[in-house]
Amino acid sequence: MTVQYAVPRRGVPSAARLRRWAALRPAEVTLRIVGEREGRRLNRTFRGKPRATNVLSFPYGPQRGDIVLCHPVIRREARAQGKPLGAHYAHLVVHGLLHLCGYDHQRPREAERMERAEARLLARAGFADPYAVE
Repeated sequence: MTVQYAVPRRGVPSAARLRRWAALRPAEVTLRIVGEREGRRLNRTFRGKPRATNVLSFPYGPQRGDIVLCHPVIRREARAQGKPLGAHYAHLVVHGLLHLCGYDHQRPREAERMERAEARLLARAGFADPYAVE
């Protein structure tokens, strides 16, 4: 497990916390925390979308791959959703890991399966279900 920071670390979870969340679903993974520019470039190149997104997963074998987390997007989403930044990061790390393990959310049934798995893994780490409506 490798953690790479392409942004200043201020306000970004520590490598130890990121590793702890990634260990919820063991995989051979590199986590890369990026800024808006790199996030936008990667999303445009690999998904054809003109803006940065919160998380991108790049699988390259069974339970192996890279997960790119865009800090500015994650920070904005956490604020807008009224969530602690760490909880949102944990959710997106788990979300990315599940993509590396073959989960998807393109169809409603797949999305439900993935959301249940996310909630189950996050509960093990002491986080609330990110999909629960309050």
